[in-house]
Amino acid sequence: MTKYNQYFEANKLTWNTKVKVHSESDMYNIKSFKKGKNTLMHYELAALPNIEGKRLLHLQCHFGQDTLSWSRLGAMCVGVDLSDEGIKLAKSLNEELHLDAKFVCCNVLDTSAHVKEVFDIVFTSYGVIGWLPDLKPWGKMIAERLTTGGEFYMVEFHPIVWMFDYLEKKPKMKYGYMQDEVIYEEYEGTYADTESKMITKEYGWNHGLSEVINALTEAGLKIEYLNEYDESPYNVLPDLVETKSGNYVTKDKLYPLIFEIKATKL
Repeated sequence: MTKYNQYFEANKLTWNTKVKVHSESDMYNIKSFKKGKNTLMHYELAALPNIEGKRLLHLQCHFGQDTLSWSRLGAMCVGVDLSDEGIKLAKSLNEELHLDAKFVCCNVLDTSAHVKEVFDIVFTSYGVIGWLPDLKPWGKMIAERLTTGGEFYMVEFHPIVWMFDYLEKKPKMKYGYMQDEVIYEEYEGTYADTESKMITKEYGWNHGLSEVINALTEAGLKIEYLNEYDESPYNVLPDLVETKSGNYVTKDKLYPLIFEIKATKL
């Protein structure tokens, strides 16, 4: 992945800055979290209902709120993230809340070089694979870290969502569904605090569903299901409308906003 290092380093700098902004934001609401609020959404809670006593690896965990939420539910957790500031805060929260999660700072694609144990569950969620240029090593790493019969679960924004440029006043379809070229964006603010003055500079890649599925199956995982939904639990896109369920939809509901996959290591 040497040719991508410049992109990874730029993204790491951005996420180190985001940690401070996000940790002070209403969206992440650390005060409520410290008081016991579970930050996991209904999709992942429904998909992984019996995790007490299970070994769980959380990939791209940001500053660890979801990792620690799984820990509160009884899982033995390890969280991995590129941002050293994120991991630093995650470790601090873990200590303050008297939990027993562990956190490792590394590029997610290098996880197997830093984490040697195997897990019953590998988990990742919301805004994760777009930071990766190639999903084949990602799938291989997931298979390496799962015990035989172990489960991989992901819930993620749908590839169609990333075809739009949201920096314009009205979102414009600009990027390819299966675009190989890196996408660079620079803007003020962040999804958790659009009023922030931080300058976000980030590099990302689009991945179609077939690429995600093939990366997992080629690594030896059996797909149990793929589901697509036109509702998102996060209000992070322009002009979404809140539903009675507390989720958010586009006004016309013409395309899905998220998808989820569960797979098993054979």
